[in-house]
Amino acid sequence: MYAIIDIETCGGKYISGSGKITEICIVIHNGTQVINKFTSLVNPECYISGYYTQITGITNAMVADAPKFYEISKQIVELTTNCVFVAHNVSFDYNFIKNEFSALGYNYNREQLCTVKLSRKLLPGFSSYSLGVLCDELGIANNARHRAEGDALATAQLFDILLSAKNNNSEYAHLPLTEIYTGIKKLRPLILEQTPPLCGVYYFMNENDEVIYVGKSINMYQRAVSHFASKEAKTKLMINELHTVKHTVTGSEAVALLLESNEIKALQPKYNRLRKTECFTHSINYQTNTEGIITLSITTIDKATNSLGAFANAVKAKNHLELLLDEYNLCQTYCASTNGVSMCFNHQIKKCNGICVGEELAEEYNVRVQKIIDKNSFNPKHFFVIDTGRNPNENALIMVLNGKYYGFGYVDKEEQITNREQLMEYISNTTYFDDANHLLRSWITENKIKINVC
Repeated sequence: MYAIIDIETCGGKYISGSGKITEICIVIHNGTQVINKFTSLVNPECYISGYYTQITGITNAMVADAPKFYEISKQIVELTTNCVFVAHNVSFDYNFIKNEFSALGYNYNREQLCTVKLSRKLLPGFSSYSLGVLCDELGIANNARHRAEGDALATAQLFDILLSAKNNNSEYAHLPLTEIYTGIKKLRPLILEQTPPLCGVYYFMNENDEVIYVGKSINMYQRAVSHFASKEAKTKLMINELHTVKHTVTGSEAVALLLESNEIKALQPKYNRLRKTECFTHSINYQTNTEGIITLSITTIDKATNSLGAFANAVKAKNHLELLLDEYNLCQTYCASTNGVSMCFNHQIKKCNGICVGEELAEEYNVRVQKIIDKNSFNPKHFFVIDTGRNPNENALIMVLNGKYYGFGYVDKEEQITNREQLMEYISNTTYFDDANHLLRSWITENKIKINVC
């Protein structure tokens, strides 16, 4: 038996006792159909503000002669005895009612089911799992929203749909709803138990053992906790699909960052939004012209001789070049942004110092461009970084070869490396993606990491 319950309140919180119930509806469902119903306004013995009256339509006058909670408490106990307490966002309704009983000196305990969580599991794919959205999209009529009886009866119709969805799903058909819900509640501690508080990369898997999300953190446990606490709709959908988790301890934050980026590109997880681009088609290239001026231009990746960054398309490259123009007061004439006019527009608006019209020396202009080059290029071209290993006895090694991120590896702290060939024995070469240089360069700069020439 199920007691499908909805309450209205006049604000406050059940934890502090400041919140009070103004209306309650209990719909008894035997697993097949509704067999009983109880609805009552409740005198909260406090003032109902206009804000909550506007939401529910319940006024102070309406509850003035309504029974107080203690006067209907016996009916609530009797109606819900041997029933599972069902509600949409069950913790809200259940804890309000439990708190009211606690004030009366009675310990009210019932097994619970949440139709929000069950809907996410049995009815995947909705943009929102609020009762209003589900009613609209499932064709459930509710002409009394934000009133206890209207919402309770709507929840009862949703409950019927959930029962049908369960029975038509081969994975869940043999399970009672309570067991499915218990499984959902047990997922969080299970996932957290499998995720250590160490630096590394973690993989969220669905029930088909497919990777749906790849993440990295210096504390994978805490990052996993944050996913479960997230209010973001997309994250909730991900958690709904989550079945198990795997992880790779890296020790090094830089290795985690680089590994995560490569894994996202290789696996294309459903719920990752960043770093999924595998193909970078355009670059910002630099070279020195016959006048001794360092010029910038957008070119395809294959034609870039001195790249300052790779981009997924020409538009993104152009947008980034525009940012550089503004930040460093560069000249459009020497950044391939004009059609050969003598004075660039940036000079007219005083964002170019006038190299295009002979008002700035090439040496002065090149100083600013060189800052961009230094910020976006590896110098020297061959080096490695030593970082934290996976245990106290080893170091992580990250290698750059020919100006590009080459790979990473691990070496015992006692091992003496004297040349590049020996170093490469410990490095696992990885697929190079053109954003890896930026990730590594940013990490080195932000953390002021020492590099070792090789």
